[in-house]
Amino acid sequence: MAEEVSLGEVQETLLIPLYGRARDARSSHSILRDDMAVQLVKDIDYDFTKFTGPSLGGAVLRASIIDGYIRDFLRQHPDGTVVDLGCGLSTRFDRLDNGRLRWFDLDVDDTMALRGRFFEDTNRYTMIADSVFSSTWHDRVRERSGPVFLVSEAVLLYFPEAQVHGALSELAQAFPSTPIAFDTGGALMMNSQDRNPVFRQVPARMQWICDDPAELEQLGLEFLDSRTFATPQPAVARTWPRRHRYGMRALRWFPPVRTYKLNLFRTVAA
Repeated sequence: MAEEVSLGEVQETLLIPLYGRARDARSSHSILRDDMAVQLVKDIDYDFTKFTGPSLGGAVLRASIIDGYIRDFLRQHPDGTVVDLGCGLSTRFDRLDNGRLRWFDLDVDDTMALRGRFFEDTNRYTMIADSVFSSTWHDRVRERSGPVFLVSEAVLLYFPEAQVHGALSELAQAFPSTPIAFDTGGALMMNSQDRNPVFRQVPARMQWICDDPAELEQLGLEFLDSRTFATPQPAVARTWPRRHRYGMRALRWFPPVRTYKLNLFRTVAA
């Protein structure tokens, strides 16, 4: 029997990238090969077919770029810890597990209640029901010494600037000298949300506008790298079908492509 969904407005948006990854897995030139996403879509009682448009493929490209950042970290720190803040129904742990890392998936109560129907904790994988804007989970992650990588994908965008800046400042203080990856959207992209087919199907809207990620250094972050769908890491680009590699490059000046960025920072606050 399929699992029913009861999620808040922002939380419901997690179903968009899930469906995007499932569609990618069924394609002949899959980027992520996320067969688990296919099974999750089958097992959840929800009309995923209402989601259409380029955001589905974009969710796959976004995930692959962020995967690239984490893979680089794990090559240097194979025993490191990764914390996915606002994980939704991500299957990133299964994609990137090297048999040695420690992984925490964190999201709010209703999301983790749904996630708990399909995933289980292990000795190296832990689910935490909490918010990226809370500090109560920090000590649980810091109990294990060693390098940490923080990642937040398609989460911070849905909240006001002041709240996002506060959370980033707090993370910089709590986890010094720690890499953190997250996405940002410029005004041109944010102002076109109502023209995006997937957003016609959900009530939530993104709020945080960030045209220049480098300006976030004032929050205790060191700006290391930024990618768009037109400029993925070379190793990541090689995993994309030709239509994505060259198609995104041709669209590099298109506002949603040019102003949506996947960024890597390192916290610097003591």
